[in-house]
Amino acid sequence: MDHENLRHAVSRGWRDMASLAVRVARDAPVDGQGVFVNPAVARGSTVLFSSLEAMEKAGHKRYGDELIYGAMGTPLQHRLEHAIATIEGATHTQIAPSGLAACTLPLLAFLDSGSHCLMSDSVYGPMRRFAEKVMRRFGVDITYFPPCASEEELQRLWRTETKAIFTESPGSHSFEVQDIPMMARVAHGHGARLIVDNTWGIGIFQPFRHGADISIQALTKYPAGHADTIIGAVSTANEADWHLLRDTAIQTGQVAGPDDCALTLRGIRTLPVRQERQSQSAIDVALWLQSRAEVSRVLHPALPSCPGHEFWKRDFSGASSLFGVVLRPDFTLPQMQHMIDSLQMFGIGASWGGYESLILPTTRGITRSCDSVTQAGPTFRIHIGLEDTHDLIADLARGLDGMAKGNT
Repeated sequence: MDHENLRHAVSRGWRDMASLAVRVARDAPVDGQGVFVNPAVARGSTVLFSSLEAMEKAGHKRYGDELIYGAMGTPLQHRLEHAIATIEGATHTQIAPSGLAACTLPLLAFLDSGSHCLMSDSVYGPMRRFAEKVMRRFGVDITYFPPCASEEELQRLWRTETKAIFTESPGSHSFEVQDIPMMARVAHGHGARLIVDNTWGIGIFQPFRHGADISIQALTKYPAGHADTIIGAVSTANEADWHLLRDTAIQTGQVAGPDDCALTLRGIRTLPVRQERQSQSAIDVALWLQSRAEVSRVLHPALPSCPGHEFWKRDFSGASSLFGVVLRPDFTLPQMQHMIDSLQMFGIGASWGGYESLILPTTRGITRSCDSVTQAGPTFRIHIGLEDTHDLIADLARGLDGMAKGNT
């Protein structure tokens, strides 16, 4: 695929989403009265009722948009839930106070003492720590499988007490794109659930169309989009699963504040235009990095050098602006760290999905149970923002030139 066709391939899904993002979960003028483009932010805890009977009736409607108590949902939370459910192709969404909270909620809802979960070895690091430190303490056993495991390998790992597969595609830090329809086939064949962290793929991967039972979003990333909000979401297309998720969220106090919901809802309006630009810039930078002598491999799902590229090509309508880079093994970790420190256009910090470019090493402090592409040489993760692509490439060129000369 030539450069221009590749730029089109990584961004076409974002263009398809543009009208939906502007219009979803908005009020329309009625009866000749105007409405604000953005809904008002309603802050509150106590909800007052006209009678005890009315309060009791509201309590029976906790699975809907009824106002009952602030910790059970606010108008903006419900509005955001409708927006995310529409984008994800779900019937219901539960907003959570963070991406990590959204990851943990399905495990708390669907697993109990004595059950077993198959978890991709490349999941988000804090999620892995939760599985190890909390779920194991509650009597849930975890087995990590290689992100590119075959159907036969997953079947061999299956136990009678296995209740779920939990995966993230592309994999966190190592970017393996996984065969979600195959994983769904394995899980459903045993009466279990497939839980997918779809943060990278929001808007360009339809999880329920490909067999997922639960889809997770760290809305902190692309939807909020401005590095100033912590928020998450869990979506489902199954009514029974929705009741379990909703009840678990209420029992554990999983709620996001109205201001975070408002910022995220506003961010969704510009998500497609931001990501169309950022995805094209990211593939430009990825292709340039692929041409550098210092680079061994670029882990961008739209490139054949990324594990699972064939599944990206089959299942995704575009790409996002986060990817990985593996340097030649003759470079050392300190050399890479010095190169990163020398950059001027890239921030050094956690998270991604905002308007600013970021870079972090991914060969330090990351736990793996299985072999990973990130072990082939010093590796870093790069997020491309809205800066001028030529400025970003020039900055990386200076850093790599200095690293190659040994004077970073």
